[in-house]
Amino acid sequence: MKLAYLFFGPMAFFLLAGCSCVLSTSSGDLLTFVGCAVREFTFLAKKPGCRGLRITTDACWGRCETWEKPILEPPYIEAHHRVCTYNETRQVTVKLPNCAPGVDPFYTYPVAVRCDCGACSTASTECETL
Repeated sequence: MKLAYLFFGPMAFFLLAGCSCVLSTSSGDLLTFVGCAVREFTFLAKKPGCRGLRITTDACWGRCETWEKPILEPPYIEAHHRVCTYNETRQVTVKLPNCAPGVDPFYTYPVAVRCDCGACSTASTECETL
């Protein structure tokens, strides 16, 4: 099985992920959780010429069904790869501290509103596999 990483704007999310559900934050639940849900995520927002700002936001997290099986005709493999990804987002803008003169202090990032298992869309995200 391949692990996928999703790079969405300035944030990176580890994706493994199932269904749309509410996710508990206790560590025991996260280890056994199967599904795709909104979860709190903290990252450091920064840009050249400004000090960084620690932001806690909502991101998609979870495990989705993924499989491959051989078939007799080209392409000789049937694949079903889904990742826990954004179904709906909203944009939030914050002002970074101590920016140099002439540097735009505003930083915009996505906030997950709803997450689902789905194909990684290169229209809105950078999709990579290992």
